[in-house]
Amino acid sequence: MAKGKGRRIRASRPGGRPDMRQQIMKLQEQMLQTQEALGEQTVTVTAGGGVVEVAMTGHQRVQSITIDPEVVDPEDVEMLQDLISAAVNEAIERSQAMAAEQLGALTGGLGGLGNLGGLLG
Repeated sequence: MAKGKGRRIRASRPGGRPDMRQQIMKLQEQMLQTQEALGEQTVTVTAGGGVVEVAMTGHQRVQSITIDPEVVDPEDVEMLQDLISAAVNEAIERSQAMAAEQLGALTGGLGGLGNLGGLLG
């Protein structure tokens, strides 16, 4: 390429526009607060008509599993295992949906931008 030909792309000022940087910093702070708050929130799920109950935090940590003693049958342990698995899996799905809803409310239309090059997470 001949000298002086072609276009040079100038890098933007370090840090970008101050107002955009402030908005991103504010969004990061709100996301961190929301993520922390999710640890305090729980979802409760039942299986088998309520004989197994699982409570899980927004961080996908099981807080408790309650089993109705009437469902404990030494001859059918497999059914109890299935009920527990179903309740835990449903609790995970609901907890993730709760987190996605709350974090999605913060990012609004930013979904198409990924994580803004790592700036949001």
